[in-house]
Amino acid sequence: MIDPGISKELERIYRAAIAAVDPALLVGQALDGTISNAVPITSPIDGTGPVFVLAIGKASYAMAAELERRLAERIVDGLTVVPTDPVLFPPLTKIRIVQGGHPLPDASSAAAASAAIRMVGNAGDGDLVIVALSGGASAMFAAPAEGLTLDDKIATTSALLKSGAAIRELNCVRKHLSAVKGGRLMQSISNNARVVSLILSDVPGDDIATIGSGLTVADLSTFSDAIGVLKRRRIWGRAPERVRDHLERGVAGEIPETPKSTDHSLARVTNLIIGSNATALDAAEREAGKSGFSVERWPELKGEADELGRDLGAQLAKVSIQRACILAGGEPVVTVHGGGRGGRAQQCALALALELARNAPSGRIAVLVAGSDGIDGPTDAAGAFASLDTVDRARVKGLAAETALKRNDAYNLFDAIGDLFRTGPTGTNVTDLFIALVNY
Repeated sequence: MIDPGISKELERIYRAAIAAVDPALLVGQALDGTISNAVPITSPIDGTGPVFVLAIGKASYAMAAELERRLAERIVDGLTVVPTDPVLFPPLTKIRIVQGGHPLPDASSAAAASAAIRMVGNAGDGDLVIVALSGGASAMFAAPAEGLTLDDKIATTSALLKSGAAIRELNCVRKHLSAVKGGRLMQSISNNARVVSLILSDVPGDDIATIGSGLTVADLSTFSDAIGVLKRRRIWGRAPERVRDHLERGVAGEIPETPKSTDHSLARVTNLIIGSNATALDAAEREAGKSGFSVERWPELKGEADELGRDLGAQLAKVSIQRACILAGGEPVVTVHGGGRGGRAQQCALALALELARNAPSGRIAVLVAGSDGIDGPTDAAGAFASLDTVDRARVKGLAAETALKRNDAYNLFDAIGDLFRTGPTGTNVTDLFIALVNY
């Protein structure tokens, strides 16, 4: 196990970052117009008109609960789509709680989308629809385009996830197989209803057209782009025949494209990012500074987790600053080759540990790589700790780190040496966090 004192220090910085992206806090700030990137956003609470609330994603319950607390008297109807059993959440008075599948859509995802379309369709002239969107929404909210089935979407999404597709690639395809994504949700809402989307970003670069697959946002991608993703990821020939036919018909102009910036339905929506990975990293930097660490912010985490981990390990071995805290955020990907257990944060941490073992720097280095949602891949861990002796401690347990990395089995290795980081679901999601303490 990594030194308990330093693991507590890493966890303290992580917890400060997570607290800063508490969904209820961010929604409250947005309604008050007190977040730094907010346009004058008093509009959601101006007047006395009816309000409809649709919250979707890993942070949806907290966002919905805060909206109900602030706007209860005005809410006519509401729906929040959560990633787990609704009975685990305290009931809300005005807003119904339903489940949506994750990381793959399922029948509950389709039922949630159908219920939401019916609800927002009841918004009348001058009414306000608030869409509260957070990470996980793309899977949890699924309405197959005409001619496609839910199984078609599940098969395509599963293949893309296993291929290591980046989130923008994944959501490009999702938008072109959907009746609600890529701005199409706006077409279900009355032409004279106002729409405000409060968005908690789980996407590097905070591209609002990618977050939740852009339910209320103009889409720059095309059917041709979606086909390009499937071919580039070597999925096209294995994709369901209905999916290939649908996308080809879209390229031929037989199916309307996703709404673009000139679409009149998008003129009445305000899309506002209320929190992001940068919000979390700012808080982590403040917390590390309290302990006298000199903080550096490194570039966005992206690319294959194996390559990223090796690069991060090599860079950390060169850090000479005393009591340095290195911070970064983003979302690496994993192309699955083996049958082990793990997630992108654990895979990155293991590749990093292997690089540290090869470099054998003289200083002390301890790292935490973890998902801000508390869930790393299909595991019960948020991520993992890595240090200079990770590989040696695994060897004592009879485990070869290089083999575990190739088998995508980082979870079992870190579990054996006591270095998994478990938080349970945090209720928020702003991609992954990388926290390293060097020469401490």
